Amino acid sequence: MADTLMTRDAMQTLAKRILALSSADETRVNISSDAAGNTRFAAGDITTSGDTEDTVISITSTVGGRRASSTTNLMDDASLKRAVDTAERLARLSPQDPELVPELGPQQYQNVDASNADVSDLNAASRAHAVEQLLIAARAPGGAMPIDPATLFVAGFLEARSGARGVATSKGLFAYHASTDVSLSCTARTPDGTGSGYASAGGRAWTAVDPGALGRRAAQKALASRNPVAIEPGRYTVILEPRAVADFIPGLMGSLNARSADEGRSAFSRKGGGTKLGEKIVDERITMLSDPFDPDLRGQPFDSDGLPLKRVVWIENGVLKNLAYSRFWAAKKGVEPTGGGGGGFGRNPAGLKLAGGTKSVDELIAGTDRGVLVTHFFYIRSLDQRTVLLTGLTRDGTFLIENGKITKSIKNFRWNDSPLLSLARLADIGKAEPVEAGLVMPSLKINDFTFSSLSDAV
Repeated sequence: MADTLMTRDAMQTLAKRILALSSADETRVNISSDAAGNTRFAAGDITTSGDTEDTVISITSTVGGRRASSTTNLMDDASLKRAVDTAERLARLSPQDPELVPELGPQQYQNVDASNADVSDLNAASRAHAVEQLLIAARAPGGAMPIDPATLFVAGFLEARSGARGVATSKGLFAYHASTDVSLSCTARTPDGTGSGYASAGGRAWTAVDPGALGRRAAQKALASRNPVAIEPGRYTVILEPRAVADFIPGLMGSLNARSADEGRSAFSRKGGGTKLGEKIVDERITMLSDPFDPDLRGQPFDSDGLPLKRVVWIENGVLKNLAYSRFWAAKKGVEPTGGGGGGFGRNPAGLKLAGGTKSVDELIAGTDRGVLVTHFFYIRSLDQRTVLLTGLTRDGTFLIENGKITKSIKNFRWNDSPLLSLARLADIGKAEPVEAGLVMPSLKINDFTFSSLSDAV
C-alpha cells in the first residue's frame, strides 16, 4: 500500500498545479491520499477482501470576503481546472462571511513518525492469516465451556490503512504528514442467540494487534454472557472496559469549545458570565490531553487549515486547563488558537489520551461489592449539550459484579449519562491502553451510573 501513496514532493507539485489555476483572492488546497486493505469474515469464512486507493482534493476559494469549496478525485488538467472554477463560482454566489479568517502563510512543523511498514505491507494473504489465527483461538478459548466453542458464530473486520495528508495555500504554506493505522474487531455469538462477546484492537502498527487474543476474548465473553437475566434499571457502580471508555469519553471533546463557553451555551460556562477555566470540574485523578508528538498517539501535527498543532492538556488533575479556540475566536479573544479539537465527537487529529492508573480490570472488579461490568457501548447520541448528557446501549457482554466477582450475565441496558458528570463521580481508574490509532483510554470505575431501561438486544 505504501508505494501507492502520494509522496511529499508529488503532493507539493500537485498543489502548485492547482494553485496556478486559481484567480481567487486566496486559495487553499487540501489533499488526502489513501490506500487501504480490508478483510471481512463471518461464520468461519472470509466473505470479502479488497484493496482501495484514492486521492481526494478539496479546493477552497476566497473571493471578496466570500468562501466556498469544491472536491474532486480527478487529477487531469481539465478536471482540476473545473474544480477550481467551481469553487470560485460558488464563492462569488455565497454570502459574505463576517467571521472569515485569512489563509495561513508558511508555518514551521515538527515531524511525526506515524508510519509503519508492517501495516502498509499487510496484504490479502497476511490479513487472511490473521483471521485464521483469530478463528482458531475463538474455537478453543480455554477454560470450562458450557457449550462447544466450535459452534460459535464469529464475524469481524480487519482494515489496514496508509494515508498522507497535505495542505497548501496561495500564501506559500505547505504541510505534509503520512501515517498508518490498523484495526481488527470481532463479535462472537452463541448458537442459541443469547450470548455475545466483542473484542477489538488497533494502532499505528500491526504489533498493536494480537488476533488470537481477540478471538479468545470475544469467545469467552460470548460463552459467559449466555442466558442473561434482567435486573432493575437504576443507578449502579459501573466498570467500563477501555473500549467502552473510548466509546463514551471522547463525547466530552465536542463540548470543549471556547466560543460556546464564552457565550454561555456550554457545560463550561460560569453562571453570571465567563468560563470555568482554572476550576476543578472532575475527579483529581483525571488528566486528558491531545498531543501529536506523544509516542502513544502519533497524531497529525497540523489541522485542515495548516495550523500547527501542539500538546494541549484539556483537563489536568481534575482542573479545566484549556478550551478549544478556532482561529476566528482566538483572534477575537486575543489568545492563541488551539486548532483541531472542540468539534465533532472527539476526533482531534492530534489524538486523545486519558491518563490512567495501575490497576487491571480484574483488580477493579475485585474491589467492587456490587456493580455492572460493561464491554462496550453502542448507538450513542447526544441529549443535552449543557450537561454533555448522552444516551446509548450496552452491548456484547454485560455482567453483574457481586462481592468482587462476576456472578451472572445480565440483559443489556439503555443508559443516560454524561462523561463530564461521570468523571466527577469517579471511584477508581485502571491502566491506560491504546484502543485505536490516536486514542488511549483506561478502564474506569464510576459511581451512580444511570441505566434508564432494559434492552432486549444481545
